[in-house]
Amino acid sequence: MFSAQSLMSVTSSSGKLRMDVRTAPEQPPSRGVQAVELVITDAATGAPETGLLLDVLPWMPAMGHGAPLKPTVMEDPGGVYVVDDVDFFMAGTWELRTTFSGSLADYAAPSFQIP
Repeated sequence: MFSAQSLMSVTSSSGKLRMDVRTAPEQPPSRGVQAVELVITDAATGAPETGLLLDVLPWMPAMGHGAPLKPTVMEDPGGVYVVDDVDFFMAGTWELRTTFSGSLADYAAPSFQIP
């Protein structure tokens, strides 16, 4: 379902986490409902970060709004988190505002240009 190659890598605001991002059914994503795979590792050691709670908000900064669907997050083994129902319903720049909680608190916001 997801490409073997990541679309981008993002470092969290604290610098503690690295997040490799993949999208499906298309990479890079286009308009419509997408799935996003986040592979989250310790930025220093590369060890998978498991057991995190993720709150994910698709956000369009230029328009000041989110999406009508609330994404769902499911954890797979090895620090892999699959975010379903990411609705990029209009063209423009979207952020996937992601707040991590659990064993640590952090934040990251990968950005996508939707045609």
